[in-house]
Amino acid sequence: MAEPERTPVDVAVGVLVERDAAGREGRFLLTSRPVGKVYAGYWEFPGGKIEAGETVHEALARELHEEIGITIGASHPWRELVMDYPHARVRLHFCKVYEWAGAFEMREGQSMAWESLPVASRPVLPGTVPVLEWFAEERGHAGPTHAG
Repeated sequence: MAEPERTPVDVAVGVLVERDAAGREGRFLLTSRPVGKVYAGYWEFPGGKIEAGETVHEALARELHEEIGITIGASHPWRELVMDYPHARVRLHFCKVYEWAGAFEMREGQSMAWESLPVASRPVLPGTVPVLEWFAEERGHAGPTHAG
């Protein structure tokens, strides 16, 4: 008997990217999943579940303020991806963010790292790997995108 299709949970994900004076993309922010959450210690792009009535941008702004203490400017929808994890099926709405204000505060006890390819932080959450591959395509990076 086939397993019933799981309805995906919509999640807003912030891909915070530094830009140089010429506007070229540089390092990007990864955070670790906090203790007590599924995949604790794995590295990912920050974000969280979209609540009823919220847009992707509204959810992203709320989640990034709650989790890491910043206020974001515009978010730029980039890509979507559906991931099947043992605990949930999620539809990830990745948005690039280039402008934010405030000091980074890891409000859930997580860690943060500014990364470039190949990413040194490990282990990397499975849903993060495709994003690293998208960066590699955009940036002409050859070789591994992350360790391990």
